[in-house]
Amino acid sequence: MDQLPAWAVRLAAEFTASDTRAEAAARGLTRAEFNWKPRPDAWSIGQCLEHLAAGNALYLDAIDAALTASPPTGPVAEVTPGAFSRWFLRAYIEPSPETKRGRSPGKIRPAADIDPATLDRFLRSNERARGLIRRAADYDVNRVRFRNPFVWLIRFTVGTGFLVLSGHERRHLLQAERVKADSVQNRTDPV
Repeated sequence: MDQLPAWAVRLAAEFTASDTRAEAAARGLTRAEFNWKPRPDAWSIGQCLEHLAAGNALYLDAIDAALTASPPTGPVAEVTPGAFSRWFLRAYIEPSPETKRGRSPGKIRPAADIDPATLDRFLRSNERARGLIRRAADYDVNRVRFRNPFVWLIRFTVGTGFLVLSGHERRHLLQAERVKADSVQNRTDPV
């Protein structure tokens, strides 16, 4: 396919914007700064990025497998999530005051101490996401489905999977940006 559909261009741009935000929040931090938390029950910048990189890997593996198992079916102009997917995105993924705060699944719960190289792992996961978006552009992403890697009873379309990943990144990058802002306000050696 020579030209990507609108949904693919938009989502690829969202992953690129996430790269920029992550770089601004984390590039050049010391290990202590990368792991600083405003409160004991909060996550550090490093934990936010580790959580995202781990979640991306599981989702992208599932999306990749679904595309591999399906022949290209032709592109669609837009991602159109069903009613359940729209509710899930609104209730659990998109950053907003109404978004439910759930406990992170054990598979992607970050450790207490995170290596700053996790930023590069996160950036590589977004590069992989952009590659899968380009590949998925030849499919009807509103029909090809994959199993949610955290709740096996839930099956999302590939298009919804990309929306979940992008929204999840916006949510936790906002969290990381708030941690950075808190660190500047609450420390004598600002991040």
